[in-house]
Amino acid sequence: MQIRIKGGRIIDPGSFDGIADIFIEDGKIIKIIDTGASGSKQLPTPPASPEREPWRSVRNTNSETRIIDASGKIVTPGLIDMHVHLREPGYEYKETIESGCRAAAWGGFTAICAMPNTNPVNDTQRVTEFIIKKSIAADGTRVYPVAAISKGLEGKSLCEYGELKQTGAIAISDDGRPVMDSQLMRKALEYAKGFGLLVISHCEDLSLAAGGVMNEGALATQMGLCGIPNASESIMVMRDIALCELTQADLHIAHVSTEESVRAIREAKSRGVPVTSETAPHYFTLTEDAVNQYNTNAKMNPPLRSHRDRQAIREGLADGTIDVIATDHAPHSSIEKDIEFNLAANGIIGLETSVSLGLQLVEQGVISIETLVEKMATRPAQILGLDNSLRIGHAADITIIDPEISHTVNTDNFQSLSRNSPFDGWQLRGKPVLTMVEGKIIFEEGENRES
Repeated sequence: MQIRIKGGRIIDPGSFDGIADIFIEDGKIIKIIDTGASGSKQLPTPPASPEREPWRSVRNTNSETRIIDASGKIVTPGLIDMHVHLREPGYEYKETIESGCRAAAWGGFTAICAMPNTNPVNDTQRVTEFIIKKSIAADGTRVYPVAAISKGLEGKSLCEYGELKQTGAIAISDDGRPVMDSQLMRKALEYAKGFGLLVISHCEDLSLAAGGVMNEGALATQMGLCGIPNASESIMVMRDIALCELTQADLHIAHVSTEESVRAIREAKSRGVPVTSETAPHYFTLTEDAVNQYNTNAKMNPPLRSHRDRQAIREGLADGTIDVIATDHAPHSSIEKDIEFNLAANGIIGLETSVSLGLQLVEQGVISIETLVEKMATRPAQILGLDNSLRIGHAADITIIDPEISHTVNTDNFQSLSRNSPFDGWQLRGKPVLTMVEGKIIFEEGENRES
């Protein structure tokens, strides 16, 4: 089957930005024709580049030729979410690998990284293999397992990184819990460097955060809740930057939420420290005000911060201090959320709202659409050692976004098994309308096609 994506604005940061047609056959891009103001011309075939072996090969068997009208839409390399909790194994009532992949496809993601805080923890080859096999069976969004830094996420002894990488782990993290032991974290960075594994750090000082359930400040006092200070995150960010500088191992800091963390990362990058970072849409969209009235759907860790912190996050995205927008998709059932605020679980779902919230940054002039694509597609790929660029001969992992379509967020229609989103009922503009993995359409909204 041949597919032609016609008349869309292709944005492949650092490579191409213009109106063009993409031709796909047998799951690969076979031709790109620039149809912009300069007239129709075929783009040259770039030099071959190494490409990570996909977990599976998906093929269209229908012989019908498809023409997808992408006029007025944005065609991008497949979006990648570096930070997703799929919950399986162990918490399938919150999310399964299949439902998470479906939610990711609806959110425009062609690949996601699955965090290891499952039950059992992904700290062995057996669990990594299980995740990969389940993702193959889901036959949609690619899933790259992130294995644990320490056995059982206990921060006491390191996992077997060589075996985990050989099985298919793309990175290591104790996300959900910090590695409090600085010597163990140093060893983890050194050990991971030897295997070419990225270390993703959950930065939190547990002693400072102990008992806290929201951002420390006047609002927490008014609500009678124990607060979590900014320093609980930034102190550990600074520690891990120091260890990164010492070991020269690749370090990625997850879910950045504070002004102090942004400042520390910016300064480290200016010195050439090999550190990258991510934030999530809720940190550049919401503030602690969202938890007023004890809204547990806005309870998360790190917590929503002040207006000043939100502005710092936006500035960090604009100047490149923060490399990636990731969702930190954290599904929970009503059992964990519809209870007293102090006892409610941390986290929100984010796969199906991420693009729309990112487009708000573009509309507000914080970043350009090209920068948004970079932070949600090409930069995550670079950090993970993948190549999702739209090149001839590459797998056709593609996302099509309609930047103008208005919609109301309705969690009842979400593909995720959980509904814990503070954005339910929000009016947003722009969303993914088609997601394609290796030439196979895994999500399509409406009849976005010609004969």
